[in-house]
Amino acid sequence: MTTKKADISWKDLKFGYLKTDYRFVSHYKNGKWDDGQLVSDDYLRIHESSTALHYGQQCFEGMKAYTAKDGRILLFRPDRNAARMRQSCEALLMAVYPEDKFVDAVKKVVKANERFIPPYGEGASLYIRPFLIGVGENVGVKPASEYVFSIFVTPVGPYFKGGLNPCHFVTSEFDRAAPRGTGAAKVGGNYAASLKAHQIAVEQGYTDCIYLDPATRTNIEEVGAANFFGITKDNVFVTPDSPSILPSITKYSLLHLAEHNLKLKTEQRDVPVSNLDELVEAGACGTAAVITPIGSITHCGITTKFYRDGTEVGPITKKLYDLLTGIQFGDIEGPENWVVEL
Repeated sequence: MTTKKADISWKDLKFGYLKTDYRFVSHYKNGKWDDGQLVSDDYLRIHESSTALHYGQQCFEGMKAYTAKDGRILLFRPDRNAARMRQSCEALLMAVYPEDKFVDAVKKVVKANERFIPPYGEGASLYIRPFLIGVGENVGVKPASEYVFSIFVTPVGPYFKGGLNPCHFVTSEFDRAAPRGTGAAKVGGNYAASLKAHQIAVEQGYTDCIYLDPATRTNIEEVGAANFFGITKDNVFVTPDSPSILPSITKYSLLHLAEHNLKLKTEQRDVPVSNLDELVEAGACGTAAVITPIGSITHCGITTKFYRDGTEVGPITKKLYDLLTGIQFGDIEGPENWVVEL
């Protein structure tokens, strides 16, 4: 039986919040998680002294559900999101939500909100936001004894406007995360630290900013809230390697596709901002952005332009985008266990 879709103009969707019917909520208390349940209330009630509010003890994930051409509902590598949330929890000394239960909960909440999953071919998807927060009565700087794990979903359009068109970025004077801090964990503090830098970049006429490594400020690390990659003149796929970069599931998927499908050499290494002329293509990648071609990077007043003087998406970037989205929407068979069908 086909589920009747919500009355939404799918092609006009922005990357924003739209309330859906159900979300999943589970509570951790007395050393264990309860079974969790689907609820319709889109508000959480937590204690005023919760560690999530005062000490930033919280983490989250971002993932998507897709509708295939034949109507199947597909998830892309949900096991990797479960593993990354575990790593984030461990970094902040929070109770870990079991990885198998994480995937099961994602399936439950997506299925319960099936009418909000955009139809195939509309250029949209269902964004999934699992999050875990420290709650309860806490005043001292220490881990909480109680936690809430929840997942909400919302239909979204593209993260950056204009589709697969080059965007222009500027390096930031600010640091996103400390060299040996929480940069590799998906925690809210890293994003709060990026808000001012982003605003300054936009006010200067750029799409977003690029962060340099906080230790030496000589190497590219991240592009706003996304990972960076480039294609060199000799067709090598390069991406930064640093302990303060979020391990993007999209980036590691692109590394695999570049090596195994496009037969490119791949390198995870320093990408010096002083050596951008080694790149003929560049891009930002992540769950929200998917792939955003980078037309130019401005650093210290000097602008480096990429493919076709920064006006067009490069051919390798386009091939990677088509491969990745083809797999996500079920048009192309991907590596084993990358796509999970509900």
